[in-house]
Amino acid sequence: MTDDPLIALRPWEAPEVTSWGRLPMSAVDRRSGVLPLDGDWRFQLLPAPDALVGGSWSSAYVPGAWTVQGTDDLPQYTNVRMPFPEYPPHSPAANPTGVYEREVDVPAEWAGRRIVLQVGAAESVLLVHVDGRPVGVSKDSHLAAEFDLTGRVRAGARSVVRLTVVKWSDASHIEDQDQWWHGGITRSVLLYATDPLHLADVTVRASHSGELRVDCRVRDAGGALPEGWYVSGELEGQPLTQDAEFDRFNAEDERVSDFLGEARLRTVVEDVRSWNAETPELYSLTVRLHRADGTVSDTSRHRTGFRDVEITGRDLLVNGERIFVRGVNRHDFHPLTGRTVSYDDMRADLITLKRFGFNAIRTSHYPNDPALYDLADELGFYVVDEADIESHDHAHEIADDPRYLNAFVDRVSRMVLRDKNHPSVVIWSLGNESDYGANHDAAAGWVRRHDPTRPIQYEGAAKLDWADPSVASDIACPMYASLEECVEHALSGRQTKPLIWCEYSHAMGNSNGTLADHWAAIESTPGLQGGFIWEFWDHGILQRVNDGRPVGRGGVGLYDNGVASPGHRWGYGGDFGELLHDGAFIADGVVFPDRTPKPVMYEHREIAAPVRIECFRHEGIVLGNHQHFRGLAWLTGEWELSLADGRMLTAPAELPDLRPGETAAVPLPFELPEEGGEAWLTLRVTTAGDEPWAPRGTVVCVPQVRLREAAPQAPVRVKNRSVEVDDDGLLVHPLLTSAPTLSLWRAPTDNDELGGMAPRWRDWGLDALVRKVADVRHSPGRVTVHAEYASAAGVVRHLQVFTAVEGGIHVEESAELPDELDDVARVGSVFETVAGLDLMEWYGQGPWESYPDRAFGAPVGHHSVPVDELFTPYLRPQESGGRHGVRHFTLSAPDATGLAVVLDEPRQVGVSRYRAADLTGVTHHDELVPRAGCVVHIDAAHRGLGTASCGPDTTASYLVAPGVHRWSWTLRAL
Repeated sequence: MTDDPLIALRPWEAPEVTSWGRLPMSAVDRRSGVLPLDGDWRFQLLPAPDALVGGSWSSAYVPGAWTVQGTDDLPQYTNVRMPFPEYPPHSPAANPTGVYEREVDVPAEWAGRRIVLQVGAAESVLLVHVDGRPVGVSKDSHLAAEFDLTGRVRAGARSVVRLTVVKWSDASHIEDQDQWWHGGITRSVLLYATDPLHLADVTVRASHSGELRVDCRVRDAGGALPEGWYVSGELEGQPLTQDAEFDRFNAEDERVSDFLGEARLRTVVEDVRSWNAETPELYSLTVRLHRADGTVSDTSRHRTGFRDVEITGRDLLVNGERIFVRGVNRHDFHPLTGRTVSYDDMRADLITLKRFGFNAIRTSHYPNDPALYDLADELGFYVVDEADIESHDHAHEIADDPRYLNAFVDRVSRMVLRDKNHPSVVIWSLGNESDYGANHDAAAGWVRRHDPTRPIQYEGAAKLDWADPSVASDIACPMYASLEECVEHALSGRQTKPLIWCEYSHAMGNSNGTLADHWAAIESTPGLQGGFIWEFWDHGILQRVNDGRPVGRGGVGLYDNGVASPGHRWGYGGDFGELLHDGAFIADGVVFPDRTPKPVMYEHREIAAPVRIECFRHEGIVLGNHQHFRGLAWLTGEWELSLADGRMLTAPAELPDLRPGETAAVPLPFELPEEGGEAWLTLRVTTAGDEPWAPRGTVVCVPQVRLREAAPQAPVRVKNRSVEVDDDGLLVHPLLTSAPTLSLWRAPTDNDELGGMAPRWRDWGLDALVRKVADVRHSPGRVTVHAEYASAAGVVRHLQVFTAVEGGIHVEESAELPDELDDVARVGSVFETVAGLDLMEWYGQGPWESYPDRAFGAPVGHHSVPVDELFTPYLRPQESGGRHGVRHFTLSAPDATGLAVVLDEPRQVGVSRYRAADLTGVTHHDELVPRAGCVVHIDAAHRGLGTASCGPDTTASYLVAPGVHRWSWTLRAL
């Protein structure tokens, strides 16, 4: 037994205990006059919470998880499964417990003041001691805990603060999110002081009509509230009016000397500048608490946005306007520090999202760092604020378990109390993947009473019936529901709520197929309003290859453009010695771990384009403003005319003065040349001035329209010279080290593997097709080769006709797939080139990677990229680097020698340093050895990417069907 009441309480085993000695949450701003306690603390990692502290101390940096600071307790990734076998509410006996300790010199000028300790976040149970005496307990790994140290510390004296963090607890069962498991103090620690008479809470409600109401709660730590106190406020220097009728005093509990006063301030702002994600106008609000003599005892400062959120019918409205939610799910994550993210990093996160057309964030699956909400207010994002509740592995049991009732209500209510004054927060979420039960309804009831100004969402409540009005979700927020299912619901006449996916388009590896198809349906179907892509980050932790440990805080500069430096790699599930894990499923973001954008970001940028080319008519180009609140004056543009023969013309673009939703025709900026073949007109739209999230000249979108189709190709003219093939009918060419053969296989993407396609392809033997030559026929200037490729699902017949043409060889191919091969990865040719061809230039879609169902954001034009940069380093090596819609391309050496390929029609082309077998045979990029030459794929058909690792596969129109496929191409030397 122990005489420590905190240890004796054993809070890690008591789900009914959410806190002890912890102060209530509030929205009062306490960022001025604080004493930061971040830095190196003495540290010991114990095997269990009731183990004795002893022996030598090491050090740990606060804030930061100990799992990335050199301890033997390393990160572990699981998705659904708990990392230990115990059932709720139990935790394992082997329970890593970190003890943090440091001396604190309390400022002498704090004499007579109320002194509070704030711990920003600790995973998962926090026990606080000061000078060896117990202070309090807190659970909830993603919200701050505050403790009153008045009377426990002395101003001008030194005290010892000990923070004990227990990793596993009953609370872990409701923090079972799809993320790394860490342990430690992951947000800042500080002390602050207030007058005994202080603001206990401030609630700001600002309507886009200009009405402002500020409700203040006041307490006196010394006893009863003194007579004569009052509250004042000012907005942008203009005083607010105190509502005298609301001024009253209430004893909360006669058993304690803690009394509560309330006051209300009001004003109406004429010609108010309303807040929305496009024009996030903020006003400075200051609230002051005065003693009877007029002196100020406490102050709280806020940045206020005037806006309204409501649901009318099946539409979510902001300031009365139906908006589209172009969202992403975001964890607090950093590849070096785990859960700890700096202000600068969070700002960089949001700037990246803003530049690629996102306007909304879901804080999956817990309240994010407080600074994120300030940034969302400033930069303009709609935030779905989500409570720290996910019981994925034991969801059904916990949703109705009364032992967890307090935890559910506590976590949801504290989130609301902390974040309610942020205009960016437009929806409250009760959590994620925790089934649905009475505990959710209790939490929802508290929110509806405390904050009727925002809707509530919870996928678990709505999933059984999206239209059910009785459940605790005002929004139908499905998770990975198919596009067809959502459109059917919207058109059914049964829809009663806005439909906004809480998760869709799972971004694992080479993914996000059909994203443009989704948005075409969303924008044309009343009742659909958007959704949140899963997710922002690939959660790769930078790891040393030699010892397998996280690099930690000192790893800045050891990665670039998504690639870890030599000797390092991005670690995912299973890379830290854990036996129970879920592999690379943690790598499912639209950016790499270093925030380098993946190709899908360019796809999203064009889908979300604020100004678009609606169509091309004889009288000119029709442009449209697709924003909700903003005109086009903040944008400027340049026209680019790209011709197939290589010419490109440019001219400045004068954007019309369009209000949201308006269109206008503008004259064609060029006289279209009679010659030059296929012609495309692109409007390169950039910022006209500096924006908070982008300097002047930042590209916003590049909408494009085709002005002229390609001319029919001239018939092939046979040259009377020989075509050389070997005894197996394989083409012999001085620039090729491997002749063109049939390919039906790609290095499986994560979607291919987890969606079940890749196992089937392996069963068919598509990764190891056996080629048999059936017939080789020679004629003047031409060789015809019939071959058969044996698969477990039948024989594929392949025809190649090699024809000598001016300056090269024309290749005509066909492949006949039996009906059993009803869904293959690709049908096309693969060959390899000599070394030294280091530059690819092409006419087609680009410059970034694109695939048949993810090509909307890759404009047609003339592009040039070094071969080594074509490859996309998804965390688990897989098919990547393809370019869609390629008309012709060259591969050249520095001396401009090389080869050129002209295609019969726009095709999917892949150029890489790796064979499919190279990519399939490794698990990390540090294991890959690039080849000297180029591996080239020319596809007659290439399967779409889909999102089948979690969610729907690609649609039928992007599948590769059985039957006969034909394609042709011409190979020439440069």
